[in-house]
Amino acid sequence: MLIRIESRRALGPRWVTPLLVLACVLVYLALAWVAPVHRLALLLDWGSVPHTLLHPPAGPWWQVRGNALLHLLTALFIHADLPHLVGNMAFLLIFGLPVERALGAAWLLLLFVLGGMLANIAAALSLPHAVMPVIGASGAVSAIVGAYLALFPRAHLGVVLPLGAYLEFLRVPAALLIAAWILLQVAFSLYGPGFGAIAWWAHLAGFGLGLVCGLPLRAHARQRLRRAQ
Repeated sequence: MLIRIESRRALGPRWVTPLLVLACVLVYLALAWVAPVHRLALLLDWGSVPHTLLHPPAGPWWQVRGNALLHLLTALFIHADLPHLVGNMAFLLIFGLPVERALGAAWLLLLFVLGGMLANIAAALSLPHAVMPVIGASGAVSAIVGAYLALFPRAHLGVVLPLGAYLEFLRVPAALLIAAWILLQVAFSLYGPGFGAIAWWAHLAGFGLGLVCGLPLRAHARQRLRRAQ
């Protein structure tokens, strides 16, 4: 009689998330050395401009579509300023590392790239006549956050609260924090420009895509994590 014995398999290092962070940081540092006038030209060349995306110029269809797809991809690695970069990278590390551990490098990269590109398309649809580029990894990171909630609905996150002269460390349900963040995105999207030139719909669309993709992958994640125990 043959008996199947489940073998433990190490998950290996989580390398895609740090690599994505490194790529975004390097692109930001490279652009920081460029003069402001030339930097704006580079943003227009490599960012995703909603008006151009939705109203493509005349030319061979394969070239026009190829440029649109390329700009949707390159826009994910460009950030407008340091707070924009730091905020996205902090969220990517917090949520990306556990998602990569649960799903693997390939799924994490796919969520980041496809989630971010589709989220930026949603942003373009919400700003169809905008001539300034949509840039940043916000939509891609939001997709990772959505996948995290789908995979770890009962997880807790540590929060440090300043209470007078002391710092209090609390463990708060991740679902509660993410729900509060989503409500803020909805509020910001409704009030629009009053909260700055930010494509809020990219955040909401990315989160929704990540959540929808993460739900059918829960069984795969549980099996993968169980084999590594």
